[in-house]
Amino acid sequence: MNYVSYIGSYAIMVREVFKKPTKWSVMRTLILKEIDELIFGSLGIIIFISLFIGGVVSIQTALNLDNPLIPLSLIGFATRQSVILEFAPTFTSIIMAGKVGSYITSSIGTMRVTEQIDALEVMGVNSLNYLVFPKIIAMMIYPFAVAVAMYVGILGGWMAAVFGDFTSSAEFIEGLQLDFKPFHITYSFIKTFVFAFVLATIPSYHGYYMEGGALDVGKAATTSFVWTSVAIIVMNFILTQLLLG
Repeated sequence: MNYVSYIGSYAIMVREVFKKPTKWSVMRTLILKEIDELIFGSLGIIIFISLFIGGVVSIQTALNLDNPLIPLSLIGFATRQSVILEFAPTFTSIIMAGKVGSYITSSIGTMRVTEQIDALEVMGVNSLNYLVFPKIIAMMIYPFAVAVAMYVGILGGWMAAVFGDFTSSAEFIEGLQLDFKPFHITYSFIKTFVFAFVLATIPSYHGYYMEGGALDVGKAATTSFVWTSVAIIVMNFILTQLLLG
């Protein structure tokens, strides 16, 4: 694949999304529908994964503290740092690339196959704005889901550490407060906003420009997951270097 051509066509699509906007009365309904499906519909899996990821990080940290001179409060510290800096924003976004990204690609791809997008164009509607813009706006609420993931992840770490008898609740909470830097929260949410834009646009690109019939919708969804995941990982590296390096 020609990567330069891919990036160029993706940039053109993003630019066209913001041209010739749909009437606000129609757009408002579309945005609310997307918020319900993309964000609130994903909270269940996000909470489930975050709870166990936090627990796993906590247990792994506790099992590696062999030296009695190392304070057990480091379990809480390591859980907080891992969950806030990496697991909540990045790992959750990879999961969302599979769930939300595949949904976006398949829904738009199905409209392409059934010629509904062509019908929108015939009616004079900017189909990219009509289909993609509500998803971008809806995903701007994605940081709320990541904040829930942070809270639940740390809660899972606390439950695993305390009920697993690795440390006391007081020591775990002391570790949570140890050397806390508020900018780490800001850094995580900056990453989350970037990931949200990627999650809304790359799957939309693969759905909108897919070719073939109904059987190719699944192939487009798989391709979109791969590209979205790669984009999230690369952007994670770049943003970490820029903001924390």
